Amino acid sequence: MNAYADANKVGKDSMDNALRSMSAMTKGFQQIAAETTEFTKKSYEQSAQMFERLAQVRTLDKAIELQSEYARSAYDSWVSQATKMGEIYQEIAREAYRPFEDSMQQNQQFAQNMANPSN
Repeated sequence: MNAYADANKVGKDSMDNALRSMSAMTKGFQQIAAETTEFTKKSYEQSAQMFERLAQVRTLDKAIELQSEYARSAYDSWVSQATKMGEIYQEIAREAYRPFEDSMQQNQQFAQNMANPSN
């Protein structure tokens, strides 16, 4: 009878860990959505400002200089955002996997106990 109680506990713990993992993933995806929204908003505002400045330019050289400056700035922003998103994805993976580490150890111990009941 003890084996059934242990199996029930392992199953319950595994389900709890799965729910904690899903919760961590959900929070991570919410963070990704917020970061993406903020980056998109900031990029749009920077683009609008650049076009306003570009409309006031009187020479081709100044227009090329302004566009080059904008392209460099936009690229730097994009690289920074891509790096930040990569870090967020890594953190999501770590947090989503963490509950299963304990579960795997418990399941392994349970399997060993069932395979070798004399211990």
